[in-house]
Amino acid sequence: MAKAGRAAATWRAYQEVAKPGSPGMGARLKAVPRMIRGTFKGNYPHLGKGQLAMFAVGVAYIVSPIDAIPDFLIGIGVVDDFGVFIWLMSSVLAASGRYVEWEREGLKTLGEQPRP
Repeated sequence: MAKAGRAAATWRAYQEVAKPGSPGMGARLKAVPRMIRGTFKGNYPHLGKGQLAMFAVGVAYIVSPIDAIPDFLIGIGVVDDFGVFIWLMSSVLAASGRYVEWEREGLKTLGEQPRP
C-alpha cells in the first residue's frame, strides 16, 4: 500500500510539472529560495512557517544518520528515506509552483515581466 502511495505522489508531481502553461521544473527549483525568503519576510502569505519547518525536518531526516528503520537493513532501510524524499520533493515542487504562479499574477497587475 505504501509503495502505491509513493507512486501516486510521484505521478501527481510529474503531472503538475508537465501541465501546459504551468511553471517547469527549472522555474520551480529556482523559485524555492525566493519562496523561502518571501515566507520569512511575510511577503508570501500562501505558505506558512510551519510548512517550511516540515520541509526542513524532511531534509534533516534524509541526511541524518538516525532513521526510523536502519539503513543496514538492505532494501527496507532505504524505503523510509525514499518515502520522505518523495513527499518532500512533491510538496516543495507543488509549493514552488504555486509561488511562481502567485509571482506571475502579481507582476501582471504591476505591468512587469515575469522571471524566466
